[in-house]
Amino acid sequence: MTDSHPCAGQPEFTCSMLTVPLDHHGRTPGSLKLQVAVADNANAPKGVLLFLTGGPGQPGVPAITRLAGQRLPEIAANYRFAMIDQRGTGDFGAINCPQLQAQMGSSDIATPTRGAVRECAGILGNTAGLYGTDQTVADFDLFRQALGAKKITVDGVSYGSFTAARYAIAYPRNTQAIVLDSVVPHHITPTDSLYLAGLRGQARVLRDACTAAPACGFDPADDLAQVVRGRSVADGVRIFDMIVSYEFEDPTYRQPNLPGLPPGVGDLIGSLHAARTGKPAQLDALLTAFASGGDPVNRFSSGLHAATLCADMRFPWGSSATPEWIRPFLLTLTEKSLKRGDVWPYTPAVAVNQGFIQSCLPWPAERAVPNPADPLPNVPTLMVNGDHDLSTPLEWAEKEIPLAPHGKFVIVKGASHSIQNRERGHAGRDAVINFLNG
Repeated sequence: MTDSHPCAGQPEFTCSMLTVPLDHHGRTPGSLKLQVAVADNANAPKGVLLFLTGGPGQPGVPAITRLAGQRLPEIAANYRFAMIDQRGTGDFGAINCPQLQAQMGSSDIATPTRGAVRECAGILGNTAGLYGTDQTVADFDLFRQALGAKKITVDGVSYGSFTAARYAIAYPRNTQAIVLDSVVPHHITPTDSLYLAGLRGQARVLRDACTAAPACGFDPADDLAQVVRGRSVADGVRIFDMIVSYEFEDPTYRQPNLPGLPPGVGDLIGSLHAARTGKPAQLDALLTAFASGGDPVNRFSSGLHAATLCADMRFPWGSSATPEWIRPFLLTLTEKSLKRGDVWPYTPAVAVNQGFIQSCLPWPAERAVPNPADPLPNVPTLMVNGDHDLSTPLEWAEKEIPLAPHGKFVIVKGASHSIQNRERGHAGRDAVINFLNG
């Protein structure tokens, strides 16, 4: 590591630049410099904890003080926290695709235009295929080596849970323990790119939210289904996207007054019920308030997001290696094969027009990243997930459990996405603290 200096505004942490190959497979020459940060307690009794942020597209270094100093100080007392700006993110090297950034920002679901996707692929050129998770986990291991750690504990949130699991599978001898928070399954199937678990999961979560006193007295999932079917496909995608964004502000889905919004504009469940009865004003206000796009590129790179997902994922047309010309035909066949129960309360058209699919449908064909179905290594593993999480729904965590031979699973009632970073209570963080410090 080079250019080591105190991290700006983050006392007790040292920032450096880590040089990594552009292509760990050796097919394309060149290198990248990635910003990394480590705590100054080099002799921490339990060794190095590599904390991995999400997206893909979110850098790690800006969050190290919040996580180690504010959210998880009990863990920081025993571990040397380390964070990395994943390749293509952060203040030094974020991939900037202006149209995609404006249209999608940090959203998985917002539908980009074909022109925005093609612009981004053109900006990356022949390096577009070098931002998959296989390259990223190899960067992580170079970071481990630079820190002089024989083994590391890996703790990942959201997409970070995916890279944590993939790191452990690729480097089992270098992995001491794993925490997967807001779990993304490490083995990807086409149903994951269609986001079927997320579509269906909204019915479960909204119904559960309606049981809290005072109970709603109506079925919010049926309200959602009727509203979606009464609007355009584009509006259906916007509603899906808005509800996932809304969870970050209100995991109860029922608060009428939210910070930064006009009084009475909250209460997602109430807005759906009103829209079903012919009063769409509140729902339309929420769609405007939570519209995606425009995030600062150094805080979330939508270009990196697209490049990584299009390399990693499996789609109705197969992998990223499938020729572009055949993809629309195979996608149409998939849409026709989807049944009501696969997508309800949404529709098949919403499933095939959301961002995971539409970002990668016109993405140039390239080498596919391997998609291991191997179980996690036999090391201590903790998974935590909020049961009100709609970004990485509980169903995804349940899919990962059988692949963790030495794993424990904790469901955090009433919590939404990113337990360690956002949980309003302490039950989930207590589970992580007890697991790592025990």
